[in-house]
Amino acid sequence: MSKIYAVGDVQGCAPSLKALVKKLPKESKMIFLGDLVNRGPDSLGALRYLKSLQESGRAECILGNHDLHLLAIDAGIRQTKGLDTVDAILKAKDRDELIDWVRNRPLALSNGKLLAVHAGVLPQWDLQQTIECAQEVERALRSKSYKTFLGNMYGNTPNQWRNSLKGYERLRVITNALTRMRFCKPNGQMEFESKEGLEKGPKGFIPWFKAPNRKTREHVIYFGHWSTLGLMRKANVVGLDTGCVWGGKLTAIEISETHKDKKSAQIIQVDGYDHPLRM
Repeated sequence: MSKIYAVGDVQGCAPSLKALVKKLPKESKMIFLGDLVNRGPDSLGALRYLKSLQESGRAECILGNHDLHLLAIDAGIRQTKGLDTVDAILKAKDRDELIDWVRNRPLALSNGKLLAVHAGVLPQWDLQQTIECAQEVERALRSKSYKTFLGNMYGNTPNQWRNSLKGYERLRVITNALTRMRFCKPNGQMEFESKEGLEKGPKGFIPWFKAPNRKTREHVIYFGHWSTLGLMRKANVVGLDTGCVWGGKLTAIEISETHKDKKSAQIIQVDGYDHPLRM
């Protein structure tokens, strides 16, 4: 059976991405945990390479907040920001093909035992509800009216899940949880500004995976998005954003067949991008 690796945030670091794939076993498969593009030196090259890996059956790629940002820029809903590196994608001859590929990527993946997301999972969601909620957003992104969804996607409210939520408010909460969340309250109220480490959240907020009654706590969750954590392996959660775009590493970790023996799982790393603005 081919080994499967979860891989942290690439963020347009095509040289690091290609170097990492060369170090992985030739028959291995990969799950990229979102933020495929942006901030790195070659977002176009990274996107084209990830697309080729997915189409060849070697990889699947989850969407992160930077990937949604690309879709919103392409749709004319957002403007590029100072650190963005997506202009080459927008000028590429295969722009439409690339954007269509991004729109058709998942926001969460599961085999019934483990779960892979970009940012986090709300404490009220069990595994099945997490996948079903992700699929709601996926359907919106793949629909003919996806630009209308993108136009209603941004905002910090509502900041808490209710099963009764409907329409764009419901989709916004799902999107924010899966692609933006780091801290929440035990009741699932989300906070979106803090980016520091585990113990530096706002008063009353905790890392999403420490919510005391989190319904996914029996499942192993692989996630990215939180570079200040570095490589983190705790009880049933594995954080893999090791700051590739900020001079850190691009990290892959083997997903074991039992999903429990994480401490002996093979870890492969390559050097990240020496960003000129990194601290």
